[in-house]
Amino acid sequence: MKLYGYWRSLATFRVRVALALKGLQLDAPEIPIDLIQGMQHDPAYRKVNPQAVVPALVLDDGGAPLVQSMAILEYLEETHPRPALLPQDPRGRARVRGLAQICVSDGHPFVVPRIRRYLEKVLGLDEPARDRWVAHWSLQALEALEGHLAHEPETGRYCHGDALTLADVCVASQVIAAKDYGRCDVSGVPTVMRIYGECMKTDAFARSHPSRQPGAPADLRA
Repeated sequence: MKLYGYWRSLATFRVRVALALKGLQLDAPEIPIDLIQGMQHDPAYRKVNPQAVVPALVLDDGGAPLVQSMAILEYLEETHPRPALLPQDPRGRARVRGLAQICVSDGHPFVVPRIRRYLEKVLGLDEPARDRWVAHWSLQALEALEGHLAHEPETGRYCHGDALTLADVCVASQVIAAKDYGRCDVSGVPTVMRIYGECMKTDAFARSHPSRQPGAPADLRA
């Protein structure tokens, strides 16, 4: 396997975490695609992913690359079921997937580079206005998560009970978007932040953080 990604990409972060949790990270070396320099538009990469986004996971069987982080996470869960990142019961799996989708479908898409670039270059928003956009949508997703996690009895040490799930992988990425990228005040989402803290105690999460990737600026590396 090989993973096409970008050090700052939250979607790539999610795949990195899942690979690490499954013990596969060393089997999938990461090939950097610098989204700021426009490497995603290179014809060679467009053959891998015509959408020109990351991540993309190329398997050893020569078939089509896997794209979109949630599809990749589900693939890894199905092909490497231990440790399990989805509960055994259908209702639990639905809850975990729902929490994950708040992040990957409702929160993250508003803040990706191509959206920020469109806001600036086409709509003419200045940097402060763009940053307010990013902060607004990033925090709104966390507030929605807090509404679930703080009041639903299924919440435990992590998003769903006391074992890590795909929801934790996605929630951690959303916290990074809000806290590190959006510079949001996260004091109003204490349950989310407690769970994020528990996740970051895990090596798979800690070493997958964008700041610890080879392409990260030296002043950000942890």
